[in-house]
Amino acid sequence: MNQFLITGATGNVGMEILKSLIRLDQESKIIIGVKDVLKTNLTSEMSRINLVRFDFIDTKTFMEALTGCDVLFLIRPPQLSEVEKIFTPLIEMAIKCRVKHIVFLSVQGVENSNLIPHHKIEKLIVQSKLAYTFLRPAYFMQNFTTTLRTDLVDKKRIFLPAGNSKFNLIDVTDIGEVAARILIEPYKHINQTYELTCNERLTFTQMAAELSNVLNTTIQYESPTLLKFFFVKRTEAMPTMLILVMMLLHYLPRFQKEPLMSDCVKQITGHQPNTFGQFIIENRNLLR
Repeated sequence: MNQFLITGATGNVGMEILKSLIRLDQESKIIIGVKDVLKTNLTSEMSRINLVRFDFIDTKTFMEALTGCDVLFLIRPPQLSEVEKIFTPLIEMAIKCRVKHIVFLSVQGVENSNLIPHHKIEKLIVQSKLAYTFLRPAYFMQNFTTTLRTDLVDKKRIFLPAGNSKFNLIDVTDIGEVAARILIEPYKHINQTYELTCNERLTFTQMAAELSNVLNTTIQYESPTLLKFFFVKRTEAMPTMLILVMMLLHYLPRFQKEPLMSDCVKQITGHQPNTFGQFIIENRNLLR
């Protein structure tokens, strides 16, 4: 029986991992690290999950959370940019607490840019000599139900400086099942890296067309200049750092090769990943 510590468990990916773990593994001990144990409410289906205080910026919480942990699922909160200050002591504590394996949620294309914090985190994990598995997911379909939702629902548009670039996509539910299966049987995935994509490459023009078709409305795609995008989002009170991240995520692909597709989801889960059309159907109430 393994003991898992899941960081970022209350986010989109973390919740999908928990759902899959509960469904697939009835024996292992599941612990989630949260900032405030008393304020964290779990559904009745998650009654077997244990809570422990864990805060990335409070190193004093690391030891208790990691003690007894066999496999650590590690996610980088987007607001944390000081990689060495935060993740070096965390990995050192993982070694001290005899963690056997780290599963890290990275990003697609991380190997090509040492400016991305995930690149530095991957390097720290490799240098630690701990067994690892790196998950490098493509563009989250759930961006349409979170960051992009206001434009989509209120203005019937996708407003991003992506031009005609094609993007790989991935449904977070598929990431959750992949991660859960690796956590359950980590010995099958020692020091492996997996690109997680669906079987489609789409431009935002094509995504807008699919959204229009399924939602029975007209969704327009507008690709603004960087200056216009920054100005519009600042007038909407979007934090400057988030605007810059969105610019980096959507503008740089215009100057890069089309991302490769992989069959890692099928290899690990035994089924094909969700298509973008399936995602829209399953989430249409949130997208209207």
